[in-house]
Amino acid sequence: MYRYYTTGVCSKSILLDLEGDKLVDVVFEGGCAGNLIGIKNLIEGKSIDDIIEIFEKIPCKNRETSCPDQLANALKIYKKYVLNE
Repeated sequence: MYRYYTTGVCSKSILLDLEGDKLVDVVFEGGCAGNLIGIKNLIEGKSIDDIIEIFEKIPCKNRETSCPDQLANALKIYKKYVLNE
């Protein structure tokens, strides 16, 4: 399990369970529950690269980031430091 502390969004952190380059489970702590459960159901089982491509640079309201963008950031860090890519 990997925890990423978000910045600039309503969600406080994201818990990620990954096996290699596949997302097994994701839990957002805080944020818009319905939207985040929908995201969870859509991306579980997908590859890190696919998720990053879909969610990177999505804004929320007048912010330059969003919960999906923070998820993409978390996965980029995981990929760089855990998978050494």
